[in-house]
Amino acid sequence: MARCIHVIGIGAGNPDYLTVQAIEALNSADVFFVADKGEAKRDLVALRQEICARFIREPGYRVVELPDPERSEPMSGQAGYREAVTDWHSARARVWAGAIETELGPDGVGAFLAWGDPSLYDSTLRILDAVATEVDIDYDVIPGITAVQALTARHRILLNEIGEPVLVTTGRQLRARGMSGSAVGSVVVLLDAECSFQACPPNTRIWWGAYLGTDHELLVAGTIGEVGAEIEELRAKARAEHGWIMDTYLLRPGPSASSPSRG
Repeated sequence: MARCIHVIGIGAGNPDYLTVQAIEALNSADVFFVADKGEAKRDLVALRQEICARFIREPGYRVVELPDPERSEPMSGQAGYREAVTDWHSARARVWAGAIETELGPDGVGAFLAWGDPSLYDSTLRILDAVATEVDIDYDVIPGITAVQALTARHRILLNEIGEPVLVTTGRQLRARGMSGSAVGSVVVLLDAECSFQACPPNTRIWWGAYLGTDHELLVAGTIGEVGAEIEELRAKARAEHGWIMDTYLLRPGPSASSPSRG
Protein backbone atom coordinates (compact mmCIF):
# COMPACT_ATOMS: atom_id res chain seq x y z
CA MET A 1 0.00 0.00 0.00
CA ALA A 2 1.43 3.37 -1.02
CA ARG A 3 2.10 6.09 1.49
CA CYS A 4 -0.54 8.83 1.23
CA ILE A 5 0.44 12.50 1.12
CA HIS A 6 -1.97 15.43 1.43
CA VAL A 7 -0.87 18.71 -0.14
CA ILE A 8 -2.95 21.21 1.82
CA GLY A 9 -3.39 24.82 0.79
CA ILE A 10 -3.34 26.87 4.00
CA GLY A 11 -4.15 30.31 2.63
CA ALA A 12 -2.20 33.53 2.61
CA GLY A 13 -1.29 33.76 6.28
CA ASN A 14 -4.49 33.86 8.31
CA PRO A 15 -5.46 30.50 9.90
CA ASP A 16 -9.11 31.52 9.43
CA TYR A 17 -8.59 31.02 5.68
CA LEU A 18 -8.45 27.23 6.06
CA THR A 19 -11.36 25.38 4.48
CA VAL A 20 -13.35 22.59 6.13
CA GLN A 21 -11.77 20.18 3.63
CA ALA A 22 -8.30 21.33 4.70
CA ILE A 23 -9.13 20.85 8.40
CA GLU A 24 -10.38 17.31 7.75
CA ALA A 25 -7.18 16.52 5.84
CA LEU A 26 -5.09 17.89 8.73
CA ASN A 27 -6.85 15.52 11.09
CA SER A 28 -6.12 12.49 8.92
CA ALA A 29 -2.34 13.02 8.80
CA ASP A 30 0.25 11.38 11.06
CA VAL A 31 3.31 13.37 9.97
CA PHE A 32 3.64 16.95 8.73
CA PHE A 33 6.68 17.81 6.62
CA VAL A 34 7.82 21.42 6.86
CA ALA A 35 10.72 23.06 5.03
CA ASP A 36 13.18 24.77 7.39
CA LYS A 37 14.32 27.92 5.58
CA GLY A 38 16.55 29.24 8.33
CA GLU A 39 16.13 31.40 11.42
CA ALA A 40 15.02 34.47 9.43
CA LYS A 41 11.93 32.59 8.26
CA ARG A 42 10.99 30.78 11.47
CA ASP A 43 7.66 32.61 11.38
CA LEU A 44 6.66 30.44 8.40
CA VAL A 45 7.32 27.26 10.38
CA ALA A 46 5.61 28.71 13.46
CA LEU A 47 2.45 29.50 11.49
CA ARG A 48 2.21 25.92 10.26
CA GLN A 49 2.67 24.67 13.83
CA GLU A 50 -0.03 27.09 15.00
CA ILE A 51 -2.42 25.76 12.37
CA CYS A 52 -1.80 22.18 13.49
CA ALA A 53 -2.25 23.04 17.16
CA ARG A 54 -5.47 24.95 16.48
CA PHE A 55 -7.28 22.56 14.15
CA ILE A 56 -6.05 19.03 14.89
CA ARG A 57 -8.43 17.43 17.34
CA GLU A 58 -6.31 14.54 18.62
CA PRO A 59 -2.65 14.62 19.75
CA GLY A 60 -0.07 12.22 18.42
CA TYR A 61 0.94 13.80 15.12
CA ARG A 62 4.55 14.70 14.42
CA VAL A 63 6.18 17.66 12.64
CA VAL A 64 9.33 16.87 10.68
CA GLU A 65 11.41 19.85 9.59
CA LEU A 66 13.25 19.40 6.30
CA PRO A 67 16.50 21.29 5.66
CA ASP A 68 15.92 23.41 2.58
CA PRO A 69 18.78 23.27 0.04
CA GLU A 70 20.20 26.61 -1.01
CA ARG A 71 19.31 27.81 -4.47
CA SER A 72 22.28 28.83 -6.58
CA GLU A 73 22.32 32.25 -8.16
CA PRO A 74 20.84 31.91 -11.65
CA MET A 75 22.78 32.82 -14.74
CA SER A 76 21.37 35.66 -16.79
CA GLY A 77 18.38 35.02 -19.00
CA GLN A 78 15.28 32.86 -18.70
CA ALA A 79 17.17 29.65 -19.54
CA GLY A 80 19.66 30.27 -16.72
CA TYR A 81 16.85 30.97 -14.27
CA ARG A 82 15.00 27.78 -15.22
CA GLU A 83 18.18 25.72 -14.83
CA ALA A 84 18.86 27.10 -11.34
CA VAL A 85 15.27 26.44 -10.21
CA THR A 86 15.27 22.93 -11.71
CA ASP A 87 18.50 22.05 -9.88
CA TRP A 88 17.03 23.43 -6.64
CA HIS A 89 13.85 21.38 -7.07
CA SER A 90 15.93 18.24 -7.70
CA ALA A 91 17.88 18.83 -4.49
CA ARG A 92 14.63 19.34 -2.58
CA ALA A 93 13.17 16.14 -4.05
CA ARG A 94 16.13 14.12 -2.75
CA VAL A 95 15.68 15.56 0.77
CA TRP A 96 11.93 15.00 0.72
CA ALA A 97 12.18 11.45 -0.61
CA GLY A 98 14.64 10.48 2.13
CA ALA A 99 12.45 12.03 4.84
CA ILE A 100 9.23 10.42 3.60
CA GLU A 101 10.87 7.01 3.39
CA THR A 102 12.40 7.38 6.87
CA GLU A 103 9.63 9.15 8.78
CA LEU A 104 6.45 7.72 7.24
CA GLY A 105 5.48 4.08 7.39
CA PRO A 106 4.38 2.17 4.29
CA ASP A 107 0.70 2.78 5.09
CA GLY A 108 1.18 6.19 6.79
CA VAL A 109 -0.47 9.50 5.95
CA GLY A 110 1.71 12.58 5.62
CA ALA A 111 1.06 16.19 4.67
CA PHE A 112 2.75 19.25 3.26
CA LEU A 113 1.16 22.61 4.12
CA ALA A 114 1.43 24.84 1.06
CA TRP A 115 1.25 28.61 1.47
CA GLY A 116 -1.74 29.97 -0.45
CA ASP A 117 -2.88 27.44 -3.04
CA PRO A 118 -0.62 24.64 -4.36
CA SER A 119 -1.54 25.50 -7.96
CA LEU A 120 -0.17 29.06 -8.01
CA TYR A 121 3.61 29.62 -8.15
CA ASP A 122 4.28 26.82 -5.68
CA SER A 123 6.78 24.01 -6.24
CA THR A 124 5.29 21.33 -3.99
CA LEU A 125 3.51 19.35 -6.72
CA ARG A 126 6.48 19.38 -9.09
CA ILE A 127 8.77 18.14 -6.33
CA LEU A 128 6.37 15.39 -5.25
CA ASP A 129 6.17 14.20 -8.86
CA ALA A 130 9.94 13.74 -8.69
CA VAL A 131 9.71 12.08 -5.26
CA ALA A 132 7.16 9.61 -6.64
CA THR A 133 9.80 8.22 -9.01
CA GLU A 134 11.89 7.18 -5.99
CA VAL A 135 9.37 6.43 -3.23
CA ASP A 136 5.99 4.70 -3.42
CA ILE A 137 3.54 7.53 -2.67
CA ASP A 138 0.12 8.69 -3.73
CA TYR A 139 -0.98 12.26 -3.10
CA ASP A 140 -4.01 14.49 -3.32
CA VAL A 141 -4.42 18.27 -3.35
CA ILE A 142 -6.65 20.38 -1.11
CA PRO A 143 -7.04 23.90 -2.57
CA GLY A 144 -6.43 27.00 -0.48
CA ILE A 145 -7.16 30.73 -0.50
CA THR A 146 -4.60 32.42 -2.75
CA ALA A 147 -2.80 35.69 -2.10
CA VAL A 148 -4.69 37.02 -5.12
CA GLN A 149 -8.05 36.31 -3.49
CA ALA A 150 -6.90 37.78 -0.18
CA LEU A 151 -5.54 40.90 -1.90
CA THR A 152 -8.75 41.70 -3.77
CA ALA A 153 -10.87 40.97 -0.69
CA ARG A 154 -8.83 43.23 1.57
CA HIS A 155 -8.89 46.07 -0.99
CA ARG A 156 -12.59 45.40 -1.77
CA ILE A 157 -12.01 45.36 -5.52
CA LEU A 158 -12.79 43.09 -8.45
CA LEU A 159 -9.94 41.14 -9.97
CA ASN A 160 -11.02 41.92 -13.53
CA GLU A 161 -12.72 44.74 -15.35
CA ILE A 162 -15.92 44.03 -17.32
CA GLY A 163 -15.31 41.40 -20.00
CA GLU A 164 -11.51 41.64 -19.72
CA PRO A 165 -8.95 38.92 -18.95
CA VAL A 166 -6.35 38.91 -16.18
CA LEU A 167 -2.65 38.09 -16.47
CA VAL A 168 -0.97 36.48 -13.45
CA THR A 169 2.80 36.83 -13.68
CA THR A 170 6.03 37.43 -11.76
CA GLY A 171 8.16 40.47 -11.12
CA ARG A 172 10.84 38.99 -13.39
CA GLN A 173 8.39 38.77 -16.29
CA LEU A 174 6.96 42.23 -15.62
CA ARG A 175 10.45 43.72 -15.84
CA ALA A 176 11.11 41.84 -19.08
CA ARG A 177 7.82 42.57 -20.85
CA GLY A 178 6.23 45.52 -19.09
CA MET A 179 2.55 46.38 -18.97
CA SER A 180 2.45 47.05 -22.70
CA GLY A 181 3.48 43.48 -23.44
CA SER A 182 0.60 41.95 -21.48
CA ALA A 183 -2.22 43.03 -23.82
CA VAL A 184 -4.69 42.74 -20.90
CA GLY A 185 -6.42 45.19 -18.61
CA SER A 186 -5.29 43.76 -15.27
CA VAL A 187 -1.97 42.25 -14.20
CA VAL A 188 -1.41 40.40 -10.92
CA VAL A 189 2.25 40.20 -9.89
CA LEU A 190 3.75 37.74 -7.41
CA LEU A 191 7.34 36.88 -6.47
CA ASP A 192 8.66 40.39 -6.98
CA ALA A 193 11.67 41.28 -4.83
CA GLU A 194 12.63 44.22 -7.05
CA CYS A 195 9.50 46.46 -6.89
CA SER A 196 9.23 45.99 -10.65
CA PHE A 197 6.06 48.08 -10.78
CA GLN A 198 8.33 51.15 -10.73
CA ALA A 199 9.05 50.51 -14.42
CA CYS A 200 5.37 51.03 -15.29
CA PRO A 201 3.92 54.43 -16.29
CA PRO A 202 3.27 56.72 -13.29
CA ASN A 203 -0.50 56.76 -13.89
CA THR A 204 -0.72 52.94 -13.62
CA ARG A 205 -3.02 52.03 -10.76
CA ILE A 206 -1.71 49.64 -8.11
CA TRP A 207 -3.28 47.75 -5.22
CA TRP A 208 -0.49 46.27 -3.07
CA GLY A 209 -0.57 44.05 -0.01
CA ALA A 210 1.90 42.20 2.21
CA TYR A 211 1.42 39.67 5.02
CA LEU A 212 -2.20 39.48 3.92
CA GLY A 213 -4.65 38.51 6.65
CA THR A 214 -2.06 38.60 9.42
CA ASP A 215 -1.37 41.00 12.28
CA HIS A 216 1.46 42.50 10.18
CA GLU A 217 -0.73 43.20 7.14
CA LEU A 218 0.18 46.18 4.95
CA LEU A 219 -2.13 47.65 2.30
CA VAL A 220 -1.49 50.53 -0.10
CA ALA A 221 -3.46 51.69 -3.15
CA GLY A 222 -3.13 54.54 -5.63
CA THR A 223 -1.17 55.29 -8.77
CA ILE A 224 2.47 54.34 -9.02
CA GLY A 225 3.37 58.00 -9.24
CA GLU A 226 1.54 58.65 -5.97
CA VAL A 227 2.43 55.59 -3.88
CA GLY A 228 5.26 53.73 -5.64
CA ALA A 229 8.02 55.16 -3.46
CA GLU A 230 5.92 54.59 -0.32
CA ILE A 231 5.45 50.91 -1.18
CA GLU A 232 9.15 50.48 -1.86
CA GLU A 233 10.04 52.02 1.51
CA LEU A 234 7.39 50.05 3.40
CA ARG A 235 8.49 46.81 1.77
CA ALA A 236 12.18 47.30 2.62
CA LYS A 237 11.40 48.24 6.22
CA ALA A 238 9.04 45.28 6.74
CA ARG A 239 11.46 42.78 5.24
CA ALA A 240 14.26 44.04 7.47
CA GLU A 241 12.02 43.84 10.53
CA HIS A 242 10.60 40.35 9.94
CA GLY A 243 13.39 38.72 7.94
CA TRP A 244 11.00 37.78 5.14
CA ILE A 245 8.10 39.23 3.19
CA MET A 246 5.31 37.84 1.03
CA ASP A 247 3.54 40.46 -1.00
CA THR A 248 1.55 40.74 -4.20
CA TYR A 249 -0.14 43.47 -6.19
CA LEU A 250 -2.67 44.18 -8.91
CA LEU A 251 -1.93 46.65 -11.71
CA ARG A 252 -4.26 48.36 -14.16
CA PRO A 253 -3.31 50.90 -16.81
CA GLY A 254 -4.29 54.45 -15.98
CA PRO A 255 -6.83 56.22 -18.21
CA SER A 256 -5.53 57.63 -21.46
CA ALA A 257 -6.07 61.25 -22.30
CA SER A 258 -8.70 60.30 -24.86
CA SER A 259 -10.76 57.86 -22.80
CA PRO A 260 -12.75 58.16 -19.56
CA SER A 261 -11.69 56.35 -16.42
CA ARG A 262 -13.35 53.04 -15.67
CA GLY A 263 -13.95 51.60 -12.22
